[in-house]
Amino acid sequence: MNPIYQQATFIMSAPSINQAPEDTGHEIAFAGRSNAGKSSTINSLTQQKSLARISKTPGRTQLLNFFQLTETNRFVDLPGFGFAKVPLAVKKDWHKMMETYLLERKSLSGIILVMDIRHPLTEFDWQMITWCQHSKLPLHILLNKCDKMKYGASKNALMHVEKQLNDSATSVTIQLFSSLKKIGIQELQDTLDIWLSLSPKKP
Repeated sequence: MNPIYQQATFIMSAPSINQAPEDTGHEIAFAGRSNAGKSSTINSLTQQKSLARISKTPGRTQLLNFFQLTETNRFVDLPGFGFAKVPLAVKKDWHKMMETYLLERKSLSGIILVMDIRHPLTEFDWQMITWCQHSKLPLHILLNKCDKMKYGASKNALMHVEKQLNDSATSVTIQLFSSLKKIGIQELQDTLDIWLSLSPKKP
């Protein structure tokens, strides 16, 4: 495993990209519904139990949370959507912040979309897939919580999602993952190793 991920440190939480770290280098964003397991995924990837905050209440990630890997490489945990029990006005603010980040962040080099394997391809997931297709940004899907299903059932779920994505023109890769059982971490790291060596988007 690449030790770079174990060296990750929390930098800051930002309510907007205007208060985010300098827009240089390579940034990988983690997106997903509030209960998909984004924070647990980041913690498993970095082998740090509490790097990204985990809450039993979905939707607690309301800011852009940045993590430093190297001088020029970062992760960002995006706000989750779906089960957050917050006022509609707050959700609209989150959506606006996400949209601005995705459209304007030049260092964004790829998106890791975390889905619960038992409830994949939600409306939010399709929005992210469509956006990545439009922007020609690499997208890697994690079917998380695969430990909740038998191996055969999880493989069938993987093939079912792949089939639905066949018509998509965007650069999408997909894998099984379990942050709890540490399944698929090396495969995820292999993808990130490639992305972090790419040049960031140009203005």
